[in-house]
Amino acid sequence: MKPRVGVLALQGGFAAHAAILHSLGARVDEIRKPQQLASIDALVIPGGESTTMSMLLERSGLLGPLSERLEAGMGVLGTCAGMILLAAEVVDGRPDQHCLGLVDIAVRRNAYGTQIESFEADIAVDGLDAPFHAVFIRAPAVERVGAGVDVLARHGDRPVLCRSGPATVAAFHPELSNDTRLHTRFLAGL
Repeated sequence: MKPRVGVLALQGGFAAHAAILHSLGARVDEIRKPQQLASIDALVIPGGESTTMSMLLERSGLLGPLSERLEAGMGVLGTCAGMILLAAEVVDGRPDQHCLGLVDIAVRRNAYGTQIESFEADIAVDGLDAPFHAVFIRAPAVERVGAGVDVLARHGDRPVLCRSGPATVAAFHPELSNDTRLHTRFLAGL
């Protein structure tokens, strides 16, 4: 049976993730309400604006139920803002910003610069036989990696792709490349 994957659809680049997951054969639900979490096997938290997503998680009533599903072991892929939301610590976060604390990393928002300083780079990813073309848009930087977190890729000396149990987080936007290998790997792990 095909996995049912939710894509958090409150804000940000959820449509591109949904399109890739559909193309790979997954059943995809756009998640906007707490009751929708019960029917999914895994979740993608897309890029966007992390403080806005944090506020919308709270306003929609999703914050608590989402935390419960993640703590119970639901698979999750967080990209850019999704990485920030899943981190244990946001070193430059706002006082009212929530982080779900699922992955023991500390991140800094927009660490690579402003929108105009966005860039693309080919990165080596553990387990992939060829480089992955990564798109970095106002990307977060991982400043600390805790025990139990595997660094799967780096850009320079900075971790940009990490895994901890059923959670994978990326500082970049894999949905904006023509390469579906990271989404394929995510689905294969479900």
